[in-house]
Amino acid sequence: MTARYFAAADLGASSGRVIVGRLEDGRFELTQTARFENGPVKASDGIHTDASGLFAHVRSGIEAAIEASGGALESVGVDTWGVDYGRLDAAGELLEAPFHYRDDRTLGVPELVFAGLPAEELYAAAGLQVMAFNTIFQLVAARDDDRWGEVARVLLMPDLMSYWLSGREVAEVTMASTTGLLDVAARTWSASTCAHLAERYDLPVPAVLPELVEPGTILGPTRRGLFSRPLQVVAVGGHDTASAVASIPARGTDFAFISSGTWSLVGLELEEPVLSPASRAADFTNELGIDGTVRYLKNVMGLWVLSESVRTWQAGGRAVELLPLLAAAAEGPGLSCVLDMTDDRLLPPGDMPSRLRAMAAETGQDLADDPVAICRCILDSLALAYRNAVRTACALAGREVSVVHVVGGGCQNALLCQLTAEAIGLPVVAGPAEGTALGNLLVQARACGALTGDRTSLREVSIASSDLTEYRPGVLPIRAQDWDDAERRARSRR
Repeated sequence: MTARYFAAADLGASSGRVIVGRLEDGRFELTQTARFENGPVKASDGIHTDASGLFAHVRSGIEAAIEASGGALESVGVDTWGVDYGRLDAAGELLEAPFHYRDDRTLGVPELVFAGLPAEELYAAAGLQVMAFNTIFQLVAARDDDRWGEVARVLLMPDLMSYWLSGREVAEVTMASTTGLLDVAARTWSASTCAHLAERYDLPVPAVLPELVEPGTILGPTRRGLFSRPLQVVAVGGHDTASAVASIPARGTDFAFISSGTWSLVGLELEEPVLSPASRAADFTNELGIDGTVRYLKNVMGLWVLSESVRTWQAGGRAVELLPLLAAAAEGPGLSCVLDMTDDRLLPPGDMPSRLRAMAAETGQDLADDPVAICRCILDSLALAYRNAVRTACALAGREVSVVHVVGGGCQNALLCQLTAEAIGLPVVAGPAEGTALGNLLVQARACGALTGDRTSLREVSIASSDLTEYRPGVLPIRAQDWDDAERRARSRR
């Protein structure tokens, strides 16, 4: 079989990359052609994303992918983090650098919105976990912006990149499901939610929202002259978690997943959303996936907490490096201090170790000002959060699982994977590390006719393309009741 080539532009919350995938004999080989930083940009009016700068990196990475493929590259797809958007004027120009979800302009906005649109009504349509940075709250936070009259279109981040590539304005549904503006059961924009925003806040929705498309839609060729040869632009699972879940190397459906990186997204793949009052009370989210699926999950802060702690120590002159830190943490005592990894105080950039120590004091625990102790606290606490999220998701969805799949960069953290197996009491299969890019490539390859079949068929290609590691519970000297005790300590208050 002749090899075929596709390129994934995968923009995470802290870094981006372009990866070319060579598909031959039912497996992908991945080669990175660009990697670049993607940090929040501070300005006088808040925290932004340098979208234009990111696109320049994407463009050069795709050109390198064309070269790496010997000119045989067929298509490109873009996935990014969720919720953020750019505003375009009638000429298709970006009005300003998009606000970053870590900006504090949405503080208190959910409460404001729920005063007019009851939380239970919004959840019945959108099915989203309440997080202050959800797109609906960002839009309301910007309600007094005097430039709304110039806005012709609002494009979510992967759709903005795809627009710059192809010239076509769309909203891919997996990404749109992070906004709070979607009816997740119908996979359409919610007329009632948009009407409320228009009437109460004078926001121009749904007029500025583009047409919705499903993952696997071919948007058309790249703009003339953009690259040395034209490519097809494919709307993939635009939300990076949707692409990551598409790559899960599972046979069958009795699995839970953890998409582990800057954020940890923990949950189940379902056929229908779970919109019950109990689900809303547990603050679970229903985001859309490929092939008509729903990603039923909980957002947990993820390895951002550790990376921001390392950044803080290094900025303060402490010689802390990640790999030696993880090795030392593996030798330390387990569950000495555990904290709530869904606490909103862990969201903004800043002195993360001090926040963690303050949270420990609030719960009557001691956490030394020591990088090793703090690292072990973070990893233990993440595993505890995963345990709670998997168990709760299964109970709310009426499902049982026999294995947990961890995809994304966090799957390379052996200590965290082993702790996750111990906490949940199930085998953990770690890999692929580049799951998001692989899921992106799988959807492209199917759209272009290089692969056929449903998501089960795509996952067979993922299995063939991945190096996997299995972790089983019972390796560490931590008992099930120790995790129960840790759960109580993490949520206690003095």
